[in-house]
Amino acid sequence: MAARRRRPRQRRMLTLTVQGRERVSPHFMSLTLGGEDFRHLEQSGYDQAGRLFFAGPGQDEVVLPSREKWMLQHTLQSAGRRPRVRSYSIRRFRPESSAFDIEVSLHEEHASAGPAAPGTAWALGAVPGDRVGFLDEGYCYMPTPGAAWQLLVGDESALPAILAILERSTDALPAEVFLEVPSGEDIRREVTAPAATRIHWLPRDEPSLRPGTLALRAVKDAELRPSPFYTWTAGESSLPTGVRRHLVGERGVPASDIAFRGYWKHGRAGL
Repeated sequence: MAARRRRPRQRRMLTLTVQGRERVSPHFMSLTLGGEDFRHLEQSGYDQAGRLFFAGPGQDEVVLPSREKWMLQHTLQSAGRRPRVRSYSIRRFRPESSAFDIEVSLHEEHASAGPAAPGTAWALGAVPGDRVGFLDEGYCYMPTPGAAWQLLVGDESALPAILAILERSTDALPAEVFLEVPSGEDIRREVTAPAATRIHWLPRDEPSLRPGTLALRAVKDAELRPSPFYTWTAGESSLPTGVRRHLVGERGVPASDIAFRGYWKHGRAGL
């Protein structure tokens, strides 16, 4: 499943290092990545994202692919040398320090769920100076001309992109936001957003509940503002496909006014 994506004009594998780490809430870790290669990263769309390459268990140093068409090279690497790869949105640019922030949604080890996810394990163990790679993948957020407002819907994996979109949107495009997070402690009390924006925080609190369930239900039950509006939705694949299906089938929203992207699939490891 993919939304229309605007690819970067120039794309190259960036070698960066971890410059800082901060636990934002129980289920989110913010990491600052930077270095000389930051100058090759163009700041483009509001939901700009890329592939992050980092060392896996037992690897002292990440071995990065040498070219942007990395998939074949990655596949041919031995298991002991192959880096872990995950996709992350750029939460915030820091040009004054040649760096940017990402936020990792933490899925820690539980007896019933198995070991921590690779991204979680890396984020919890990362220290300043750790080497990583980053490959810009562009952006999908492209509001429809004539939209009077925007509908933003996501689970925890979409939280960094949604917050970045809100911070950079103007008052001319207020938002109705449905944002599902693992717990009430993950709710952000201060969010920069356009005037007349309404944020509906949906803490799941129940570990057995499938991510995206609350957000999809809330959108279906919502009394939305009048059209025309632009929709951006992302997260566990059932959520954006469900939102799109509901808006098109039940509310008559043109499919062309909806950007939807499945960031991950429940029960399946991503790349």
